[in-house]
Amino acid sequence: MGKLRNVATRRGGDLSGVAEHRGTALQLEQLVAMFRVALLSRTVDEAESRVRKQGKTCFHISSAGHEVLQAAAAQVLRPGYDWFYPYYRDRCLNLGLGVQPVDLFLASYGKATDPATGGREMPCHFGTPSLRIVNRSSATGSQFLHAVGTAEGILLARQGGLQPGNENDRGGVDASRVEDDEIVLVTGGDGATSEGEFYEAISAACLKRLPVLFVIEDNSYAISVPVEYQTPGGNISRILRSFPDLRVVEMDGLDAVESLAVMESAAAHVRGGHGPALVHAHVCRLASHSDADDDRLYRSAEERKQEKRRDPIPRLEQLLVDEGRLSKEELIDLRRRIKVEVDEALDIAAAGPDPDGAHVTEHLFESTIVVSEETRPVEEGPEITMVEAIARTLQAEMRRDGRILVFGEDVADASRSHVLDEVPGKGGVFRVTHGLQTEFGSNRVFNTPIAEAAIVGRSVGLSVRGFLPVAEIQFFDYIWPAMHQIRNELSVLRWRSNNNFPVPVVLRVPIGGYLRGGAIYHSQSGESIFCSCPGIRVVFPSNARDAAGLLRTSIRCGDPVLFLEHKHLYRQLYAKTPDPGPDYAIPLGKARLVRKGSDVTVVTYGALVEKSLEAARVLEEKGVDVEILDLRTLQPFDWEAIANSVMKTSRVIVAAEESKSHGFGAEIAARIGDELFSHLDAPVRRIGALDVPVPYAPVLEAAMLPSVDWIVSALDDLLSY
Repeated sequence: MGKLRNVATRRGGDLSGVAEHRGTALQLEQLVAMFRVALLSRTVDEAESRVRKQGKTCFHISSAGHEVLQAAAAQVLRPGYDWFYPYYRDRCLNLGLGVQPVDLFLASYGKATDPATGGREMPCHFGTPSLRIVNRSSATGSQFLHAVGTAEGILLARQGGLQPGNENDRGGVDASRVEDDEIVLVTGGDGATSEGEFYEAISAACLKRLPVLFVIEDNSYAISVPVEYQTPGGNISRILRSFPDLRVVEMDGLDAVESLAVMESAAAHVRGGHGPALVHAHVCRLASHSDADDDRLYRSAEERKQEKRRDPIPRLEQLLVDEGRLSKEELIDLRRRIKVEVDEALDIAAAGPDPDGAHVTEHLFESTIVVSEETRPVEEGPEITMVEAIARTLQAEMRRDGRILVFGEDVADASRSHVLDEVPGKGGVFRVTHGLQTEFGSNRVFNTPIAEAAIVGRSVGLSVRGFLPVAEIQFFDYIWPAMHQIRNELSVLRWRSNNNFPVPVVLRVPIGGYLRGGAIYHSQSGESIFCSCPGIRVVFPSNARDAAGLLRTSIRCGDPVLFLEHKHLYRQLYAKTPDPGPDYAIPLGKARLVRKGSDVTVVTYGALVEKSLEAARVLEEKGVDVEILDLRTLQPFDWEAIANSVMKTSRVIVAAEESKSHGFGAEIAARIGDELFSHLDAPVRRIGALDVPVPYAPVLEAAMLPSVDWIVSALDDLLSY
């Protein structure tokens, strides 16, 4: 057994604590298991490539050259116990954790019985809830933040005494079960380390010393871009060594013995509660990036030839032969059995049923409607502002449900909790969350770095782990760094995983203008952009009672919700209402009839509800009876209420604060024109802001935002048509 050895990394990094890598029967059995799953992965890989070239499937991406490292990770980590956020080359890792070849082929064929996505995602977008393998997307590097969120949930359960719930059991994940030393494994290629979200994830993991193991599978290329053109100095581990509390190990991911030793050591470090670790493994890419790529266009023939010589599978095979563990006859038999297994799995998958197009809209939202009727508010409650209504609702819901976590920028009373007895506490820039940390503790209410993508990405991971995040983006104007996480991850995870991974998350976001001096970066509206993200609900209350009832339903509904809070309405006297009480809830997607009328309808929401009421009072003096409908929820919106009102009045104005061109009002107006044309006595009119940013000077702001006069003028014009 002379080939087996103790391992010391050749590229630096601390390997102290690595168990003596023993030339023992146990290690040999591990290496044999690694070889078998690597060979299985390569055979599946080649079969997927073959059927793609035959035109039977639509996409293929190879993992050839990455297998041995992944096989080592599968030997060390615990499926169904630990959590996994793989990337698209992790075919071997998934097979090693227990995913069956037929399941991978079902994904390639896009079959209805594909257990990961039901034909909704491309192949290699792995996901197996029973093994705690979380569905990944195509977005490069976004999985790092989700993994950190899940690791954060583990730490909260382990050290904070919080108990995650079973919200995700409907998708097959037992999120309520927390193991004593479970960890999170997240993998990615070297190209993914150029994404800002990777650094946000590393930063968050180090700040909280989270139980997460990062593995970077560095094959030296991001599609066609060599690593030295991606990463300063061409080496990510050198850059990361200065991060506090991050153990970094650089190693040869083509060497089976070293891979096993390093993965054992790194996992033990994280499992022991010592904080995150990062394994930077050098592997090779033996094929083009994907079937849509041709690496002959950017790699020389000599480079490609040398790369094939680095294939880790023959290297491991030779080691096992030299050690006397596998004979040539046994190798022939193993290859034969794997080929039979793969061919049978391929035939089964090819014969599987195709998805039914009639079900394509299923699982976009939670199928169970938790609030179908508006509940009765408490009678004679004290009048409260919208700020008070939101704060009281958060407090009541946090008392009811221990899974709820409130976090974001400046939302805590004080990050340094030892000063809470000496200071009044902040609780957000608008003081909406004031006092929550004092009551519920720093494990349930906490500040985050100024990193909006991380706030949303961590919310996804926390939700997967069984918590219910209610996160705040401080201003709508700064939500855009998180747009990728919202559109490509949060809104679609339930749907693309075929209901395997619901993501109940509420994002509270102050929005809107009509402020003195808010200007471009504190007064934007842009709600229509999020209404076009399938799978996320968009809620926009205009008064305190609705804010309370809609927020309560948003928290309980089981879906991701963008809860928009108009800053101008927070403390307006006209937005005050009696406190509806701690159980008041409003169904999502139900409009409120603010004012009955017979001559013309105004469909509106947010700050323009009050301005429409003022305009209606002006028109009333002229004998005009204006009906006003407050949508309250924009996604989904209450089409039935709109249609009933328009059919009654035959005239309609859609009024929104957002820019008139391409805004949310345009969608409502278009649908009215399309479906209610025969009921109209005049064209559909729209009111919206001018197509410019909100300026600083009050006189300029007044010139571009919709006003009462604008609404009065539009009503006069419409009525005279």
